[in-house]
Amino acid sequence: MLAAVPAMVDAPYGLAAQGVTAREVVQPLPAPQVQRLNRALVELARRPNNVAAMIEAGEAAFGVGDLDAARGFFARVVQFDPANGTAKLGLARVYLQQGLPLDAIPLFNAARTSGVRADAVLTDQALAFDMLGDQASAQAAYLGVLERNPSDNEARRRWAVSQAISGNEAGFYNALGPLLAQGDKAALRARAFGLAILGQPDRAQAIAQGAMPGEMGARMAPYLAYMERLTPAQQAAAANLGIFPRAADIGRDDPRFARFADENAADALLEPRGAPLGASVDAPVSNEANSPVSQPVVQPVPERAAQSTPTPAPTPVPTQTPSASPASAAPAALASVDDAFADISAGAAGDPPALAANGANGPNGGAVDITTIDIPREVEAPPEPVHPRRIWVQVATGRDLDALGFDWRRLVRRAPDLLGDFEPHVTRWGVANRLLAGPVDSDAAARDLINALAGKGIKTFAYTSPEGTQIQSLEK
Repeated sequence: MLAAVPAMVDAPYGLAAQGVTAREVVQPLPAPQVQRLNRALVELARRPNNVAAMIEAGEAAFGVGDLDAARGFFARVVQFDPANGTAKLGLARVYLQQGLPLDAIPLFNAARTSGVRADAVLTDQALAFDMLGDQASAQAAYLGVLERNPSDNEARRRWAVSQAISGNEAGFYNALGPLLAQGDKAALRARAFGLAILGQPDRAQAIAQGAMPGEMGARMAPYLAYMERLTPAQQAAAANLGIFPRAADIGRDDPRFARFADENAADALLEPRGAPLGASVDAPVSNEANSPVSQPVVQPVPERAAQSTPTPAPTPVPTQTPSASPASAAPAALASVDDAFADISAGAAGDPPALAANGANGPNGGAVDITTIDIPREVEAPPEPVHPRRIWVQVATGRDLDALGFDWRRLVRRAPDLLGDFEPHVTRWGVANRLLAGPVDSDAAARDLINALAGKGIKTFAYTSPEGTQIQSLEK
């Protein structure tokens, strides 16, 4: 969308009365979600406690990919209105996109309890199940979505990948087939990841290279090659959100995931099974692989798994890994994989310890020959990142750095006791820049500063800079 605005040609002083020449300059307007966010921020500047404007700002920030800002807006709504299901759903989606399914699940349940429609929740809630390694619950939820809306292509793509994770190759093809026949480009990406998960990386790489522009397909190859080594939970996060584990965590899940699965299974044992009393035993059985509109019952998920105290993770044992390090060739489509395998060392994948040479039935009775085991040695700790993850308070945005410097001086004059000890910093945000105060020590410190600034009429929110994000000092 473009707007035409007149631009005046400079005229010498004293000649203005003789007329001026005008020409039309075509200036691009901000993207719709950016405009939506700006309108919401203007309204919040007028009425800081306007819940509708906070939700609007959260959804717009989510739409432009600013997850930290969206999280702040939705969390603030929940503080003002604890029963607001829309804010709980928004917060759950933020947690999901940030790779935090255990935090998302209770909020999806709470959103449903607060009256949010099932079809607005189930597609994302299903992905949360997948990212916890609970493919059975995930697939039941996806089928619930398709029962309500057979044309939900996102749910169908995720359902297909989930079946690949489960090892159901026929179900994977049956689910994805209609979308591939329609020429759905996102389905090609899902097909590539599904084949990689099913142990066919060569075919997956060929599809990626043929379907993606330029060198993007080739840069995807290292990640596709690693898909089979990931846990089901990691495969779901990588295939759907582009979130890859660090090298030390490949094949190793958060121990809370296992507890979640165990408790969910224990609850399932309490559910009634078999035909109801008086029902005919000759009722037909549906073929789930060929019938995407069977009628599953998605049970509420216990929230205690996400709230329980985590047990310490086992000490990771260093493993040898393939020599190719994809960290230097991160695919542009996967924004979070730049540092996914940054600490992979050279060497071939190690085999499991061999049994004694005389075999399982020999004199040693199948005992492990400890002489064949390489004792893990201590490795040097990785260097501190050049740009670590830090917590800030965002006080303004804008394109012009000089103007942001003026904004900073103005804000310091309004709140010298709060901002006077900070140095201004900036970081890129699309075509604009964030103006940041900080860094601060914790989320709690950021909240305290935000509340104190709000008391002086200054609207701000928290921003956490991800590891690797460059933050620059701004000249005052």
